[in-house]
Amino acid sequence: MSVGQLTRAIGKSGVNASAVGLGTWAIGGWMWGGTDENQSIAAIQASLDAGVSLIDTAPAYGLGRSEEIVGRALKGRRDKAIIATKCGLVWHTQKGQHFFDQDGKPVHRYLGRDAIFHEIDESLKRLGTDYIDLYITHWQDPTTPIEETVQALEDLRSAGKIRAIGASNLSQDELKAYVATGSLDAIQERFSMIDREIETDLLPVTREQGVSTLSYSSLALGLLAGTIDPHRVFSGDDQRKDSPRFSTSNRLKAKQFAEAIQPVAEKHQASIAQAVIAWTLAQPGVTFALCGARNPEQALENSRAGTIRLDEQDLAALDAAIAVKLTNMDR
Repeated sequence: MSVGQLTRAIGKSGVNASAVGLGTWAIGGWMWGGTDENQSIAAIQASLDAGVSLIDTAPAYGLGRSEEIVGRALKGRRDKAIIATKCGLVWHTQKGQHFFDQDGKPVHRYLGRDAIFHEIDESLKRLGTDYIDLYITHWQDPTTPIEETVQALEDLRSAGKIRAIGASNLSQDELKAYVATGSLDAIQERFSMIDREIETDLLPVTREQGVSTLSYSSLALGLLAGTIDPHRVFSGDDQRKDSPRFSTSNRLKAKQFAEAIQPVAEKHQASIAQAVIAWTLAQPGVTFALCGARNPEQALENSRAGTIRLDEQDLAALDAAIAVKLTNMDR
């Protein structure tokens, strides 16, 4: 069944957004073999035109480049977007814990109050706005108490610079610490048909507490889209180049899976990717599905998944195909 674009609430914040969100990691270019800025802007604008309001970005995606591109794409259209961006991966200070190097710059995990107040102003400049709808701690910082981090975020909310508070890449203990503050509206975690660990540790907590969940890598970096040739060669700094996840064996399994769920997709006049995204949104506790797009065609394909409602028979067929075709994949 195909109806209007599905929208959902971000926790108890009062902010509502499209259930399908546009993820802009690839738009930043880093770990994705570069980016085409014009195509990226067109992808963002096509998403908005199709009713996708949730646009997810982060300073770490290309050391600010993704945010800058999002800001250019939203110029004159800010009111159509629900912007989610992040804090906690910093390169202006070496406080906290070293995480990785990007473009020769050391990036640290740090969620101290001083860094958060610095980061929010930098993100607002890059995005060309005066508020962020959902502000998310990107990776957790073991050197700063969660209570200190949340107090800084609440102060930003009181100042009108952010509307909702989120956290990403959490352990169960960290999630419970955030929940205990009473301030958490959403989490953002990796979740897909082949990445389901949060079903047992995080989702039971979020469902009980009324915290929304944004899934990232909903298509497993494109593996589940049904379009990656088993013999395609990834180049440059594309993270898929040497990943066991993208072994020839895994790509063949993904191809077989796509063939197995084709009847469900055809029933809804949908692509394989659209059926996979719709399945993701039907999982208990998963509120939003973030999907990357690097051009308008991909953005429009992803957006239509938010208009598909799978019935119990569809979900049973997809679950059966997952169990048979996507087991024992290389990690």
